[in-house]
Amino acid sequence: MTITIYDVAREANVSMATVSRVVNGNPNVKPTTRKKVLATIERLGYRPNAVARGLASKKTTTVGAIIPDISSIFFAELARGIEDIATMYKYNIILSNSDQNKDKELQLINTMLEKQVDGIIFMGGNITEEHVHQFSTASVPVVLAATYDESDSIPSVNINYEEAAFEATKFLIDKNNQHPAFISGQEDTIINQLKYQGYLRALKESAIEMREEYIIQGDYSYDSGIESVEKLLQLEEKPSAIFVASDEMALGVIHGAQDKGYKVPDDLEVFGFDNTRLATMVRPTLSTIVQPMYDIGAVAMRLLTKFMNKEEVDEQKVVLPHRIVERNSTK
Repeated sequence: MTITIYDVAREANVSMATVSRVVNGNPNVKPTTRKKVLATIERLGYRPNAVARGLASKKTTTVGAIIPDISSIFFAELARGIEDIATMYKYNIILSNSDQNKDKELQLINTMLEKQVDGIIFMGGNITEEHVHQFSTASVPVVLAATYDESDSIPSVNINYEEAAFEATKFLIDKNNQHPAFISGQEDTIINQLKYQGYLRALKESAIEMREEYIIQGDYSYDSGIESVEKLLQLEEKPSAIFVASDEMALGVIHGAQDKGYKVPDDLEVFGFDNTRLATMVRPTLSTIVQPMYDIGAVAMRLLTKFMNKEEVDEQKVVLPHRIVERNSTK
């Protein structure tokens, strides 16, 4: 049987208003009365009805977070940043997995709004006109995390992906690698296209003619890293370095090369992107672009709290700094 606020009031011999004040931390309650009410709540096992409180206050103190893949270390670290800041500001998180499927993403956005969340943090692939329409017509604020919006209309937190990819590629070129290969992620995502553009810019600025066979499309997974490096190592003129669009794929590249008898970095240099924990767990340890995943999640959640609480927001498009960390997978 569900214990209600009425049961607590009756057992403690106080009004329901007094119980409500105690539950909500209102200071206008005598210490002896507060102690008696709290003891009764503990004895009866009463839990306040968050839905009812939300209807009364028109706030549920709940945020919806939509991410592509909770099993990915990259998105797990983002989610941790979101969760820590949400806890600090006393918000609960409803976490949903979208598999980076557009139809599922749109459905989840509607589901979150139906659950009366106070705001949404969205992480996905491409932001389409349908996404923008849903976000712009939503009754609550939305912030994108590690997700690029070409329409430039939705608040977001990212790094400069094109510049980061340029620096990674230039790093390999400057180490006397005539033409580093590139293993990309999903071709249709804006962020992947930005990485590709950065790769091409580095080749162009170094007067290196792009070779189509040195560009392999992966899908950000470990297995696609293994498959991609196998294709590159079958070429008559093999690359001496590879820039890989994610750390997880880069691990596949390292292991795939080692399985074929190649030594990293002596025979093949490998450079990743993200600086997840995987980068220090592989041997040799992975040189990579540091994308501050935790910080992206934390800053996105803090930005969302500002919108939800109608605080002043100086910058709706936040670009966090990135950097190169050199480890043992490069010479």
